[in-house]
Amino acid sequence: MDTTPLLLEVEDYVATLTINDAPHNRMSLDFMDALEELVAKLATDASVRAVVLTAAGDANFSVGMDLKQLPQGVQRKGSIEAVFDQRLRVLAAIENLPKPVIATLYGYCLGGGLELPLACHFRLAAAEGAKIGLPEMDLGAVPAWGGTARLTRCVGRAAALDMILRARKISGPEALRIGLVHEVWPLDELKSRARALAAELAAMPPIAVAGVLEAVVAGEFLPLDQALAAERRAVLRTMGTKDQREGMQAFLEKRRPRFTGE
Repeated sequence: MDTTPLLLEVEDYVATLTINDAPHNRMSLDFMDALEELVAKLATDASVRAVVLTAAGDANFSVGMDLKQLPQGVQRKGSIEAVFDQRLRVLAAIENLPKPVIATLYGYCLGGGLELPLACHFRLAAAEGAKIGLPEMDLGAVPAWGGTARLTRCVGRAAALDMILRARKISGPEALRIGLVHEVWPLDELKSRARALAAELAAMPPIAVAGVLEAVVAGEFLPLDQALAAERRAVLRTMGTKDQREGMQAFLEKRRPRFTGE
């Protein structure tokens, strides 16, 4: 039995990262170390154009941090702040990847099990059985991995306060209704649909995709003139590339373009 905390598979330009601690898929110290290392490598790996973040089994995406490891984490990292800092750093790296990242939400998606997907660019949820939330209030605590900020920016203040202050766990369909996830699928189709979306995104021109991600993620809360400047920089990086010429030629020839990332 493979006990590696994080599995990586790359096929047809799609990397699949799998939390490997079924059925709970806790985010252990070793898992976070492995995730930080892999995310840094994926950022510059030309063989990867899109990423699926999922978990082993079909019971739960993740119940979040393994709280029993907190004392060990403090000993290993030097302080509780350093433990949290690493997790914030990893989530920021995912959010700023120049490649789209798709998370699958099913079963328990709690605490860090929601905060990690919130840093991803796409979220797909199961139509049945999902329990999605930030239940830290029940522990007398506050979400510590950016949950308050990212959830509020995703669903708005009212919905975020309703979920966090009441420690509510919502379903996949409710998550879709409030804008927390992009799509809802039957559980037995969820992972395959995430891979299909990743394949669709991987077929897009990588330089342009990276430009859009940078402009949207970095520019979302900038003043309009600065956001437009970020967009212009992204536009200029595509001009004269092989993919840009291929896209124009394919349009004129009424065929699907074949992008190479050049």
